[in-house]
Amino acid sequence: MRSGTNPRAVVLLSGGLDSATTLAIARSEGFDCHALSFRYGQRHAVELEAARRVAEALGAAEHRVIDIDLGAIGGSALTDHRIEVPTQPSAGIPITYVPARNTVFLALALGFAEVIEARDIFIGVNVLDYSGYPDCRPEFIAAFERLAQLATRAGVEGARTHIHAPLIALTKAEIIRRGTDLGVDYGITLSCYQPTPAAPTQKGQAIAGTAMASLACGVCDSCRLRRQGFEAAGIPDPTRYR
Repeated sequence: MRSGTNPRAVVLLSGGLDSATTLAIARSEGFDCHALSFRYGQRHAVELEAARRVAEALGAAEHRVIDIDLGAIGGSALTDHRIEVPTQPSAGIPITYVPARNTVFLALALGFAEVIEARDIFIGVNVLDYSGYPDCRPEFIAAFERLAQLATRAGVEGARTHIHAPLIALTKAEIIRRGTDLGVDYGITLSCYQPTPAAPTQKGQAIAGTAMASLACGVCDSCRLRRQGFEAAGIPDPTRYR
């Protein structure tokens, strides 16, 4: 943990590759990082254990998990088990898009930031190697930052809130190289939309150093982008695929 004299930042942390890199970047910039994760009805809620491990490994000042139920509105393969996760790229916005997810996440991060008097929020969205999600675009981030100045007591009193998206213009390979330089252990991250528990070892213990000892499916959009990123970066992929 860093000294309390450092500025505070709220960092959205899913436990995946991008959010882990974002946390490492925020820490490298001298922030006391308050990691925020969500149990939102996602079918891959196992990612929250990966988020816990990442927060601990990267020295977050704290890690909070907030429960919300985006599954109640449905409309996404990530929150509705009746909808299959696609295994092939699709045209347009894919069914893995969760309606309003980043808007809701940033709104809660904004409230948390006000409470702890943080003026910086970090989110790991990316516009180049993303899956076609509308809430990963620079226009959305800029619009939300404008909203933050209007919708908060801090903004009205003249304290500007900054929304940082340090990965937004990077390729997946560039993200991986940046995180590697900052000491991110990608073996403890989990990006898969439909992971399964790994088989136990002979001693019945999970394999150390892997996120939840879960196996990534290797065929969902998130796995595909992750795999291609490591290949393009020329860095060994520590992910355990099914």
